[in-house]
Amino acid sequence: MSRRRDNRVAAVQFLYMWEANPPADLAAELCRFFSEQEQPREYYSFAEELVNGTVEHIDEVDEHIRKYAKNWDFKRIARVDLAILRLAIYEMLHRRDIPPVVSINEAIDLSKSFSIPDAKRFINGILDQFKLTLDRPLRDAE
Repeated sequence: MSRRRDNRVAAVQFLYMWEANPPADLAAELCRFFSEQEQPREYYSFAEELVNGTVEHIDEVDEHIRKYAKNWDFKRIARVDLAILRLAIYEMLHRRDIPPVVSINEAIDLSKSFSIPDAKRFINGILDQFKLTLDRPLRDAE
């Protein structure tokens, strides 16, 4: 896998854990989490940025998920799918250095690795609708 993919995997894993048991001290928990990974902590700097950004904007991100997860009770969304969606929507909203189509493709690939086969359609459906609301090019970074 590429370094960015490794970092997204770590970010999704952390966001999944964070959802189940939000730590009182996010920075300390991130430090502990990354110290237990295969690579040195510096390797995961992108993941740390993604986690911090996603958590910082969690209310905004979740509002978009609720809007596009039609006929789904938010509480019934599988936690791993929620972590993947949160990461992708955060990237699409706040990481202009990442083209939105890259965020969508990465989310679908993550769902293939961590969720059930039908999850990729669910995740793709939400992200495809959401991308239509963006005010920037879908295939280019800024």
